[in-house]
Amino acid sequence: MAESKYRTILEAKSGELEALKDKAIKDSWQPIYHIHPQYGLMNDPNGLIQLNGEYHVFYQWYPYGAMHGMKHWAHVKSTDLVTWERLPVALTPTEEYESHGAYSGGAIEKDGQGLLFYTGNVKYEDGSRSANQCIAMLNRDGSVEKYTHNPAVRGVPDGYTGHVRDPKVWKENDTYYMLLGAQRENETGALIVYESSDALQWSFKGEVKTSLPDFGYMWECPDYFKLDGKDVFVFSPQGIKAEGHDFHNIYNVIYAVGTFDVESLTFEMEYYREIDKGFDFYAPQTFQDESGRRLLFAWIGNPDVDYPSDEYGWAHALTLPRELSLEGNELVQKPVEELNKLRDQAVHFRGTLKNEEVIIDEATNNAYEINMTFREIGAKQFGLELFNSKEEELRLVFDTEKQEVRLDRSSFHHQYATEYGVVRSEKWTASNEVDVRVFVDKSIVEIYINGGKIVFTSRVFPKKDSKSAVNVFAEGSVDYRIDYYGMSRGI
Repeated sequence: MAESKYRTILEAKSGELEALKDKAIKDSWQPIYHIHPQYGLMNDPNGLIQLNGEYHVFYQWYPYGAMHGMKHWAHVKSTDLVTWERLPVALTPTEEYESHGAYSGGAIEKDGQGLLFYTGNVKYEDGSRSANQCIAMLNRDGSVEKYTHNPAVRGVPDGYTGHVRDPKVWKENDTYYMLLGAQRENETGALIVYESSDALQWSFKGEVKTSLPDFGYMWECPDYFKLDGKDVFVFSPQGIKAEGHDFHNIYNVIYAVGTFDVESLTFEMEYYREIDKGFDFYAPQTFQDESGRRLLFAWIGNPDVDYPSDEYGWAHALTLPRELSLEGNELVQKPVEELNKLRDQAVHFRGTLKNEEVIIDEATNNAYEINMTFREIGAKQFGLELFNSKEEELRLVFDTEKQEVRLDRSSFHHQYATEYGVVRSEKWTASNEVDVRVFVDKSIVEIYINGGKIVFTSRVFPKKDSKSAVNVFAEGSVDYRIDYYGMSRGI
């Protein structure tokens, strides 16, 4: 294990960080309106909270290149969820209880102050590991201080390995609860809970009892919240097999809807499903803002995958903020309304396709939003092509015969994670109308279908010297209406 992977940012050599930043900023794949690191590797969103009118987003960050190593908490804030200000590093792992990184966790508001919860990662020379649950205070001025009595929870409970992490805390009645992803000693995944009267001193309560099937060897980044009268768990299970349209990434994310009794820790599940159908989506976290909305950010990436942008010394981004709701038991994800502030003047396109392909924009700068509707559908297949050049294209295909929607990136020169496939799909019931909302940001694509009932989140790395067109196509006939917006910089 290379010791250099476990350096903190405080140990940077003279000029080292400036050189990393200069290298990364030259990469044209860097987004302009998605939260991303200036350099180094980002992964899970952490500590999401709105405090005194300001939104705070923290994220896992390793400074010294596009690799996983000593994780810090980086920090950005915003008043509108659109324009983000970078702040100093919030958590640097300098203590014995976090000797190998300040891992993920959530946040709550208490007495006008933010409380941040995170896992102190500890590794030993014999290869074993442990985990400590820690606390930090987010002050009104945006500064962060570690709790002087850390760790709040030292070690892991009996029956579990050192893989216990990612605390998500909430308050119910007069009690605080801490949900953690865990691995049992038989190497199966679970969710466990601690409880507290003051959010500072914690005792182990037990394991959540669910009727979920055997979902792999570890459950990461758990979340729990109430939404539209139901209880919802979200977590990222590792080690599950692909099945039909589902679970084709190296690691995947599910949500489960039902009724949770926090006293008995019993979850009566009614429904579960994969939350995002794209190639690159992991470790989502939610929070409730001051207006009562349940908002979600996620990591646009996957662990244990090398990306084409790695050579520039930076990696990954976060999704746009999404507002969540339930329709029945199905989770609906919609981009927040505030994103409209980033739009330039709209360009409108209308027409009818008849066994043809039509170019909508043939010289895009790859930072735009598309709102479109297909109507009067009389086609076997129809859809949208993004990043279209003579050699490459990202195809979104609606297939009325197979009753599915597919996202196909097989034609790109810069491929990655091909062992997990180059097409993603989801069940789709053909009707006479379908709406699609697309956000493209250099190397990021977020696609929301039928108001966010189906979502694909993906990275795409077009050739740097290629022109990227936007096309629509149909095998048969279909009417289309498109509103196209260029997008301005948000970070």
